[in-house]
Amino acid sequence: MYSETRLAAGATPRPREPSESVVRFTVLGPLGLLRDGVDYAPTTPKVLQLLALLVVRPGRLVHADSIMQELWAGDPIRTVRTTLHTYVYHLRRCIQQIGLAENADDLLVTKNPGYVFRIDPAQVDVFRFDRLQHEGQVLQRNGRHDDAAGRFREALDLWSGPPLANVSCGPVLQSYVTQLAEQHRTTLHLLVEAEIASGRHRELIGELRSLTVGNPLDEALHGQLMRVLGRSGRRSDAMAVYRDLRRRLAEELGVEPCDDLQLLHRELISEGDHNQFHLTARSEDR
Repeated sequence: MYSETRLAAGATPRPREPSESVVRFTVLGPLGLLRDGVDYAPTTPKVLQLLALLVVRPGRLVHADSIMQELWAGDPIRTVRTTLHTYVYHLRRCIQQIGLAENADDLLVTKNPGYVFRIDPAQVDVFRFDRLQHEGQVLQRNGRHDDAAGRFREALDLWSGPPLANVSCGPVLQSYVTQLAEQHRTTLHLLVEAEIASGRHRELIGELRSLTVGNPLDEALHGQLMRVLGRSGRRSDAMAVYRDLRRRLAEELGVEPCDDLQLLHRELISEGDHNQFHLTARSEDR
């Protein structure tokens, strides 16, 4: 379902949000099964893990072998299939008890060779995060930097902590969590770029300093901090950021800053030499 509003020519139309009465699933933080503000997620670890695997693949077949790989990490117990059926039974009973479906078998469907959780992707917060990030990128490409920054912030505001924070993730979910963490990092960088393009470089200094403290080896964030400091007339502070990062990279990883950072550093030096030349010329003119 789509609305008629578009961000710009060629942009993807925005899907309608599910109403508040619709059950929602949170992945960007603790796994939650929310209805009218109440979390009904199961507390049994393996059942919660099974729910997570189904929620991140809404409406799609999840192969039983993939579930067993996730739950037992390549070291299945002797009664693995019987135990899996037991976990599915408990999850269906949870679905039935909270009234998610008149018949739990219609929502969590057995479909050879696995299971399908028949929920709308729009019920899962990751769906909204992906959409907002995409909208932000479309707006950014069309020069609407303020609107793009708003979309990126809205996307990041959906996060309440590490993905699936309350789930003991096996190899399948851990790979997915790693992918989500990288998407979060990318969106954060896109947000900063949109804010810089909007001319808010001075306002970003404090936020970027905080982010670089929490991500001491993130070269992209340090580069953005150097840029906003340079554009704010604080070239010496920008160069100090480079020196500190270079020392840390050498001590902890034994590497030099990436080419982009080295180029930015040289540009700051050239800018300083250029400014010094003009100051000297003016002094001599006097």
